Amino acid sequence: MKKGRKHQQGTGARVNGNGNAQQHGEHESWKKLKLVVIHQALNCDPVDIETLRSAAVSEGGLLTDEIRRKVWPKLLSVNVYNLPAKPTKDIRENHKDFNQVLLDVRRSMKRFPRGMRVDERQVLQEQLIDIILVVLQKNPALHYYQGYHDIVVTFLLVVGERMAIAMVETLSNHHLRDFMDPTMDSTKHILNYLMPILEQVDPQLHEFMLRAEVGTIFALSWLITWYGHVLSEFRHVLRLYDFFLASHPLMAIYFAAVIVLHREKEVKQTECDMAMVHQLLSKIPQDLPYEELITQAHCLFTRYPPSLLAKRAALQSRKSITINCFKAFQTATQQQRPDSVLRRQLLQGRARGLGGPDSQLVLSGDMQPNQAANQAANQLVKMAVWGISATLGAAALAVAQTALDWAPDFFMQLF
Repeated sequence: MKKGRKHQQGTGARVNGNGNAQQHGEHESWKKLKLVVIHQALNCDPVDIETLRSAAVSEGGLLTDEIRRKVWPKLLSVNVYNLPAKPTKDIRENHKDFNQVLLDVRRSMKRFPRGMRVDERQVLQEQLIDIILVVLQKNPALHYYQGYHDIVVTFLLVVGERMAIAMVETLSNHHLRDFMDPTMDSTKHILNYLMPILEQVDPQLHEFMLRAEVGTIFALSWLITWYGHVLSEFRHVLRLYDFFLASHPLMAIYFAAVIVLHREKEVKQTECDMAMVHQLLSKIPQDLPYEELITQAHCLFTRYPPSLLAKRAALQSRKSITINCFKAFQTATQQQRPDSVLRRQLLQGRARGLGGPDSQLVLSGDMQPNQAANQAANQLVKMAVWGISATLGAAALAVAQTALDWAPDFFMQLF
């Protein structure tokens, strides 16, 4: 049996038994059909955003990084033909967050694909610093937090520097907005949704965790990094980002709930002690059934929406900017033009002598992050572009979990 699976993975054709061959053929047909559906949704005018959301949530997510580079911007209402300019180095001068961002990025080496050359990784780390500082400078109301770089690096590796700036800025003003307050109060409010979800699904597990007084701090790094800090396989991180980008901002806490529910037997068999239960839950197993858990989280959200849980979660009276702004954000995404129209508008603008930062872009449909290579005038820029290109080729490689103690200064704000 193991030998047969090995053949199936290696060739896609040499499999043992007609059943395995049929299953493989059905999988390939399903994948091709899904790609067609996504392509059709992208070319509707306006873009069929609901179909794109469904594709991102359903089994397999968006399948490839090429598709993500087309769909992720639509999920965030980002015009890929009107991207911000490349950051200049003076962005670092007198920036209040520069030293902390530099420190966090310097120790994020293991968030990059294994086997990447040191000089390539260093170029991407410099871009990561600039992306963060640009977004913060343009949005003074946003406050940097330790773990923010774990989210930003995921977008950098998939879509490249300029598109990452646009997407991260939008994400920071919507899905991540509560995490970027000057205090941790809003973040604690989001964490407060975890226990009411558990209470609805498994009262016994909920009561056990209350007796253990474990709280919800074990899920903090999951929530504020969208699991990017705690998962070692980059493909799993990407799958969750597909899901979260297409969902309500609180979906990450629902996913935390299904992880705890998935480990219900382990939790109940552990000594009912805060330290013991916290130690167990704070370490996410790397072999989780992600598709099954995504489906469960989606179902729990439908069955127990935030409005139902809000009173139980509101241990302190406050208004969530993230939650309150989401409906308007979701409505705005439904009025987007397809890329073919945006490309034509850009061409027309160039013909009239208009054009923004993207007027010099090569107008291809894929919008690869290494498109600027033809314009590179010095070795550093060439190396940066080559590094992005190499990264995209390695996007499915594993990324090891960060070994350092996680954001100790950030945790201190909770108490």
